Amino acid sequence: MACVNLFFLMIRRSPRSTLFPYSTLFRSVGEADDDEYDNHSAMELWLHDLSVDSATRMAGALMIFIGSLLGVLLGIALISTNVGEILAGQLDGSDGVANVDGIVSTALEDSTTGGEPAEGVRVGILDSDELEIGHDFTDSGGRFSIDDVPRRSSTLLVEHPGNRSVRITLVPGDHAQISVTLTPGEGVDEFDMSGESHLGESVLIASTIAALTLLAGLAGMVGGLEAYRGDRYRRTWWLSFFGLWSRGMLFIGPMFILLGMGMTHLARDQFTDYTED
Repeated sequence: MACVNLFFLMIRRSPRSTLFPYSTLFRSVGEADDDEYDNHSAMELWLHDLSVDSATRMAGALMIFIGSLLGVLLGIALISTNVGEILAGQLDGSDGVANVDGIVSTALEDSTTGGEPAEGVRVGILDSDELEIGHDFTDSGGRFSIDDVPRRSSTLLVEHPGNRSVRITLVPGDHAQISVTLTPGEGVDEFDMSGESHLGESVLIASTIAALTLLAGLAGMVGGLEAYRGDRYRRTWWLSFFGLWSRGMLFIGPMFILLGMGMTHLARDQFTDYTED
């Protein structure tokens, strides 16, 4: 009997499997402790299933790519547009002409008098030879509008009995609205607004925005491809973040990208280089 006991003591115990280190969580239904599952809500279990499913990462990559593609299309449209003509009011059919709009008001005399719209004031446009090429009279709100004025250096002449005349040198289309103040008296007040145009700066800013929109969209598309490969999580996240600024279809493109970023973040453990910080 002692020999039998010694034999069983000499038999080595089979090694314990380490495949499931959390044995209480993966025991069979008959053996598992229900408290282990009670500690996790149905939402947490559902999110866990999504995080390990490769389809989640693929869907996120597709959303990022589509949202960024919309931004690329917007950037191409902005670049292909003649920004200078739009800002100068030279759309199809205008062929180098623009409207001259403005408002005429009386000068302030004190805290209670003046600064009111001047009605019936004659406003004319003169070319370089001092020939009138258009005119208008202000309405009850003091506003005037002279249409289809050639875009070259011209003179805006404002005359009204009992007030000093006003001559303004300008290029039609360089200013959205011209404000003129009538001062009582005789004589002529001259102003030069031909050098105050910010059209060039506006065109530069608009072109820069268009280029940045295109680059942001391209970055987002690369981020979508990175998410599809599943190699570099950090690169995917930053490229997708830049893609947000492409603004494809205003909020639709960024919404797609945000949803895609959320799905790739959920599936971050699928990326080969991802490690918990």
